[in-house]
Amino acid sequence: MSSASASRREATLRLALPVLAAACLLGVWQAWVTHFDVPSYLVPSPWLIGQTLVADWALLGAAWLVTAKITLLAFAASILIGSLIAFVFVQSRWIEAAFFPYAVLLQVTPIVAIAPLIIIWVKDPTLSLVVCATLVALFPIIANTTTGLRSINPGLADYFKLQGASRWQLLLRLRIPSALPFFMAGLRISGGLSLIGAVVAEFVAGTGGTGTGLAYQILQSGYQLNIPRMFAALLLITLTGVGLFAMLSALSRAVLGGWHESARPLH
Repeated sequence: MSSASASRREATLRLALPVLAAACLLGVWQAWVTHFDVPSYLVPSPWLIGQTLVADWALLGAAWLVTAKITLLAFAASILIGSLIAFVFVQSRWIEAAFFPYAVLLQVTPIVAIAPLIIIWVKDPTLSLVVCATLVALFPIIANTTTGLRSINPGLADYFKLQGASRWQLLLRLRIPSALPFFMAGLRISGGLSLIGAVVAEFVAGTGGTGTGLAYQILQSGYQLNIPRMFAALLLITLTGVGLFAMLSALSRAVLGGWHESARPLH
């Protein structure tokens, strides 16, 4: 099988298998709700959720745009800040040893514990939500990029030094290409965490009436016992996360191409 055929076959399988699995699960869900006549205020059927999504799109669509905006801004900020911190860490083991434990704090500190403080300190509502989501998504970029920049072939590093390469040349021509697989893996993790951070921050802000994203609509739907709308908002969040991961996976395959093992097609 040629490389092009293998790539097309892999792309077809990556798309068809999840769609088939989702169709089976939705079919079982619809049949179960219909057969047992489950009330919609307990578990709505997939068909009712779809109808609600269409009927309430004016409300849910506007909320989705808010959540998507916060997610993308936080994701971009985490890439920029995390990459810069990783480049600083790789310059000196002493710098990394001194400050990396503080980066770990971003991973282990629950965002729900500090989000109220950030929302109070940062007066702009959108900016405060972006800050919260960025803190959630930052650590994978720092950790993966730092590991990638450190994971260079010692023989190649010695060869570069033997040829009189400067620190800048070593960074551009050896460290960054070696770090790309780690960086792309960090992007896929950070993308999902950006969405999670945005939703969690919206939940906290929504209790004060300042949130207008999907999380706030979930809260309002719960208060009003509008469970189909709640599930419709959850569906939008899920589809956003899946779409973001799919785009980042496609970007990873495009960047790594055929030169790295992780981008090779399945056989």
